[in-house]
Amino acid sequence: MRIAAVGDVHVGEDSGGLLRPALEHLADHADVLLLAGDLTRHGTMAEATVMAEEFANLPVPVVAVLGNHDHHSDCGDGITKLLQDTGITVLEGSSVTLELPGGTLGVAGVKGFGGGFAGKCASRFGEREMKSFVEHTMAAADALRTALSGLDTDVVVALTHYAPVKDTLHGEPPEIYPFLGSYLLGEAIDATGTSLALHGHAHFGSEQGVTPGGVRVRNVAQPVIKKAYATYVLEPDLLESATR
Repeated sequence: MRIAAVGDVHVGEDSGGLLRPALEHLADHADVLLLAGDLTRHGTMAEATVMAEEFANLPVPVVAVLGNHDHHSDCGDGITKLLQDTGITVLEGSSVTLELPGGTLGVAGVKGFGGGFAGKCASRFGEREMKSFVEHTMAAADALRTALSGLDTDVVVALTHYAPVKDTLHGEPPEIYPFLGSYLLGEAIDATGTSLALHGHAHFGSEQGVTPGGVRVRNVAQPVIKKAYATYVLEPDLLESATR
Protein backbone atom coordinates (compact mmCIF):
# COMPACT_ATOMS: atom_id res chain seq x y z
CA MET A 1 0.00 0.00 0.00
CA ARG A 2 1.70 3.17 -1.23
CA ILE A 3 0.87 6.39 0.62
CA ALA A 4 2.07 9.75 -0.67
CA ALA A 5 1.99 12.63 1.81
CA VAL A 6 2.95 16.28 2.02
CA GLY A 7 2.02 19.25 4.16
CA ASP A 8 2.70 22.98 4.25
CA VAL A 9 2.51 23.57 0.52
CA HIS A 10 1.28 27.12 1.31
CA VAL A 11 -0.44 27.79 -2.00
CA GLY A 12 -0.86 31.47 -2.85
CA GLU A 13 -2.85 33.24 -5.54
CA ASP A 14 0.31 33.22 -7.66
CA SER A 15 0.92 29.46 -7.29
CA GLY A 16 -1.19 28.23 -10.18
CA GLY A 17 0.59 25.53 -12.16
CA LEU A 18 3.58 25.26 -9.83
CA LEU A 19 2.60 22.03 -8.06
CA ARG A 20 0.60 20.28 -10.74
CA PRO A 21 3.49 18.98 -12.91
CA ALA A 22 4.88 16.92 -10.01
CA LEU A 23 1.44 15.38 -9.40
CA GLU A 24 0.49 14.34 -12.93
CA HIS A 25 2.19 10.92 -12.63
CA LEU A 26 1.35 10.39 -8.97
CA ALA A 27 -0.38 7.07 -9.68
CA ASP A 28 2.97 5.62 -10.78
CA HIS A 29 4.26 6.03 -7.22
CA ALA A 30 1.28 6.03 -4.85
CA ASP A 31 -2.27 4.81 -4.30
CA VAL A 32 -3.43 7.79 -2.23
CA LEU A 33 -2.28 11.33 -1.39
CA LEU A 34 -2.58 12.70 2.16
CA LEU A 35 -2.25 16.45 2.79
CA ALA A 36 -1.16 17.47 6.30
CA GLY A 37 -2.51 21.02 6.47
CA ASP A 38 -1.31 24.54 5.70
CA LEU A 39 -2.58 24.15 2.19
CA THR A 40 -2.73 27.93 1.76
CA ARG A 41 -0.65 30.92 2.86
CA HIS A 42 -3.29 33.05 4.54
CA GLY A 43 -6.44 30.95 4.42
CA THR A 44 -8.31 33.04 1.85
CA MET A 45 -10.89 31.62 -0.51
CA ALA A 46 -8.88 32.90 -3.48
CA GLU A 47 -5.86 30.90 -2.35
CA ALA A 48 -8.01 27.86 -1.67
CA THR A 49 -9.42 28.07 -5.20
CA VAL A 50 -5.90 27.87 -6.63
CA MET A 51 -5.06 25.02 -4.27
CA ALA A 52 -8.17 23.10 -5.30
CA GLU A 53 -7.28 23.49 -8.96
CA GLU A 54 -3.75 22.19 -8.34
CA PHE A 55 -4.99 19.04 -6.58
CA ALA A 56 -8.25 18.40 -8.45
CA ASN A 57 -8.88 15.31 -10.59
CA LEU A 58 -5.73 13.48 -9.59
CA PRO A 59 -5.49 9.78 -10.47
CA VAL A 60 -5.59 8.76 -6.77
CA PRO A 61 -7.86 9.72 -3.83
CA VAL A 62 -6.81 12.87 -1.95
CA VAL A 63 -7.44 13.27 1.79
CA ALA A 64 -6.56 16.40 3.77
CA VAL A 65 -6.71 18.19 7.08
CA LEU A 66 -6.49 21.94 7.40
CA GLY A 67 -3.68 23.75 9.20
CA ASN A 68 -3.36 26.95 11.18
CA HIS A 69 -2.66 29.03 8.03
CA ASP A 70 -5.90 27.75 6.51
CA HIS A 71 -7.83 29.24 9.43
CA HIS A 72 -6.08 32.63 9.46
CA SER A 73 -8.80 34.44 7.47
CA ASP A 74 -11.63 32.69 9.34
CA CYS A 75 -12.64 30.83 6.18
CA GLY A 76 -12.03 27.28 7.38
CA ASP A 77 -15.59 26.12 6.72
CA GLY A 78 -15.61 27.68 3.27
CA ILE A 79 -12.25 26.15 2.37
CA THR A 80 -13.44 22.75 3.55
CA LYS A 81 -16.56 22.94 1.39
CA LEU A 82 -14.60 24.16 -1.63
CA LEU A 83 -12.10 21.32 -1.40
CA GLN A 84 -14.81 18.72 -0.83
CA ASP A 85 -16.72 20.02 -3.85
CA THR A 86 -13.51 19.46 -5.81
CA GLY A 87 -13.37 15.83 -4.70
CA ILE A 88 -10.84 16.20 -1.87
CA THR A 89 -11.89 14.57 1.41
CA VAL A 90 -11.29 16.95 4.32
CA LEU A 91 -11.16 15.45 7.80
CA GLU A 92 -11.67 17.13 11.16
CA GLY A 93 -12.34 14.67 13.94
CA SER A 94 -13.56 12.27 11.27
CA SER A 95 -12.29 9.37 9.20
CA VAL A 96 -12.51 7.80 5.76
CA THR A 97 -12.04 4.23 4.55
CA LEU A 98 -10.42 3.70 1.16
CA GLU A 99 -10.25 0.52 -0.90
CA LEU A 100 -6.71 0.47 -2.29
CA PRO A 101 -4.81 -2.15 -4.29
CA GLY A 102 -2.98 -3.30 -1.15
CA GLY A 103 -6.08 -3.55 1.02
CA THR A 104 -8.25 -1.16 3.02
CA LEU A 105 -6.79 2.07 4.35
CA GLY A 106 -8.43 3.99 7.17
CA VAL A 107 -7.41 7.61 7.65
CA ALA A 108 -8.50 9.57 10.71
CA GLY A 109 -7.68 13.25 10.75
CA VAL A 110 -7.76 16.36 12.87
CA LYS A 111 -5.91 19.66 12.73
CA GLY A 112 -4.76 19.29 16.31
CA PHE A 113 -3.30 22.10 18.40
CA GLY A 114 -0.41 23.01 20.68
CA GLY A 115 0.29 22.52 24.34
CA GLY A 116 3.67 20.85 24.51
CA PHE A 117 4.99 17.48 25.55
CA ALA A 118 5.28 15.40 28.69
CA GLY A 119 7.13 17.20 31.45
CA LYS A 120 7.06 20.56 29.68
CA CYS A 121 3.50 21.24 28.70
CA ALA A 122 0.63 23.60 29.38
CA SER A 123 -1.92 22.56 31.99
CA ARG A 124 -5.64 23.22 32.34
CA PHE A 125 -5.19 25.58 35.25
CA GLY A 126 -5.39 29.28 35.91
CA GLU A 127 -6.86 31.90 33.63
CA ARG A 128 -9.78 31.12 31.37
CA GLU A 129 -7.54 31.85 28.37
CA MET A 130 -5.05 29.16 29.41
CA LYS A 131 -7.83 26.69 30.12
CA SER A 132 -9.34 27.38 26.70
CA PHE A 133 -5.98 26.78 25.02
CA VAL A 134 -5.53 23.39 26.67
CA GLU A 135 -9.19 22.43 26.29
CA HIS A 136 -8.96 23.00 22.54
CA THR A 137 -6.09 20.53 22.37
CA MET A 138 -7.92 18.06 24.60
CA ALA A 139 -10.97 18.21 22.33
CA ALA A 140 -8.84 17.67 19.23
CA ALA A 141 -7.07 14.68 20.78
CA ASP A 142 -10.37 13.16 21.93
CA ALA A 143 -11.82 13.60 18.45
CA LEU A 144 -8.77 11.94 16.90
CA ARG A 145 -8.97 9.04 19.34
CA THR A 146 -12.66 8.51 18.56
CA ALA A 147 -12.10 8.68 14.81
CA LEU A 148 -9.19 6.23 14.96
CA SER A 149 -11.10 3.85 17.21
CA GLY A 150 -13.96 3.69 14.74
CA LEU A 151 -11.81 2.32 11.93
CA ASP A 152 -11.67 -1.37 11.06
CA THR A 153 -9.21 -1.51 8.16
CA ASP A 154 -6.03 -3.30 7.18
CA VAL A 155 -3.94 -0.17 7.76
CA VAL A 156 -4.79 2.85 9.94
CA VAL A 157 -3.12 6.25 9.48
CA ALA A 158 -3.48 9.30 11.72
CA LEU A 159 -3.29 12.57 9.79
CA THR A 160 -2.75 15.81 11.72
CA HIS A 161 -1.22 19.21 11.15
CA TYR A 162 0.25 19.68 14.63
CA ALA A 163 2.88 17.22 15.83
CA PRO A 164 2.00 14.32 18.16
CA VAL A 165 5.61 13.88 19.36
CA LYS A 166 8.63 16.09 19.88
CA ASP A 167 10.99 13.77 17.97
CA THR A 168 10.01 15.33 14.66
CA LEU A 169 10.51 18.86 16.01
CA HIS A 170 14.29 18.57 16.39
CA GLY A 171 15.72 21.55 14.55
CA GLU A 172 13.01 23.92 15.76
CA PRO A 173 13.74 26.21 18.72
CA PRO A 174 12.70 24.33 21.89
CA GLU A 175 10.98 27.48 23.12
CA ILE A 176 8.24 27.06 20.49
CA TYR A 177 7.60 23.33 20.93
CA PRO A 178 4.38 24.06 22.88
CA PHE A 179 3.04 25.82 19.79
CA LEU A 180 4.00 23.02 17.40
CA GLY A 181 2.13 20.10 18.91
CA SER A 182 0.93 18.14 21.91
CA TYR A 183 1.61 14.81 23.59
CA LEU A 184 -2.16 14.36 23.85
CA LEU A 185 -2.29 13.65 20.11
CA GLY A 186 0.39 11.02 20.59
CA GLU A 187 -1.58 9.40 23.40
CA ALA A 188 -4.64 9.18 21.15
CA ILE A 189 -2.54 7.53 18.45
CA ASP A 190 -0.99 5.03 20.86
CA ALA A 191 -4.38 4.02 22.23
CA THR A 192 -5.88 3.02 18.91
CA GLY A 193 -3.69 0.57 16.97
CA THR A 194 -2.49 3.13 14.48
CA SER A 195 0.00 2.02 11.82
CA LEU A 196 1.53 5.41 10.97
CA ALA A 197 1.11 9.06 12.01
CA LEU A 198 1.70 11.92 9.57
CA HIS A 199 1.88 15.63 10.37
CA GLY A 200 3.28 18.93 9.11
CA HIS A 201 3.66 22.38 10.68
CA ALA A 202 7.31 22.10 11.83
CA HIS A 203 9.22 23.54 8.87
CA PHE A 204 12.62 23.21 10.55
CA GLY A 205 11.96 19.88 12.22
CA SER A 206 13.10 16.41 11.23
CA GLU A 207 11.23 13.76 9.29
CA GLN A 208 11.28 10.69 11.50
CA GLY A 209 10.01 10.05 15.01
CA VAL A 210 8.12 7.54 17.10
CA THR A 211 5.42 7.74 19.77
CA PRO A 212 6.04 6.37 23.27
CA GLY A 213 3.97 3.36 22.22
CA GLY A 214 6.12 2.66 19.17
CA VAL A 215 4.01 4.11 16.35
CA ARG A 216 6.13 5.59 13.60
CA VAL A 217 5.63 9.32 13.04
CA ARG A 218 6.65 11.25 9.93
CA ASN A 219 6.85 15.02 9.53
CA VAL A 220 5.86 15.58 5.91
CA ALA A 221 6.07 19.38 5.86
CA GLN A 222 7.40 20.21 2.42
CA PRO A 223 10.32 22.27 3.77
CA VAL A 224 11.39 19.11 5.65
CA ILE A 225 10.97 16.45 2.96
CA LYS A 226 12.16 18.91 0.26
CA LYS A 227 10.18 17.08 -2.42
CA ALA A 228 6.74 17.28 -3.96
CA TYR A 229 5.70 14.47 -1.60
CA ALA A 230 7.10 11.58 0.40
CA THR A 231 5.98 8.02 -0.24
CA TYR A 232 5.51 5.39 2.45
CA VAL A 233 4.88 1.72 1.67
CA LEU A 234 2.79 0.05 4.36
CA GLU A 235 2.17 -3.64 4.86
CA PRO A 236 1.50 -5.52 8.10
CA ASP A 237 4.57 -5.07 10.32
CA LEU A 238 6.45 -3.31 7.54
CA LEU A 239 7.11 0.33 6.76
CA GLU A 240 9.48 1.49 4.09
CA SER A 241 9.85 5.06 2.92
CA ALA A 242 11.21 6.82 -0.08
CA THR A 243 10.88 10.34 -1.38
CA ARG A 244 9.84 11.36 -4.86
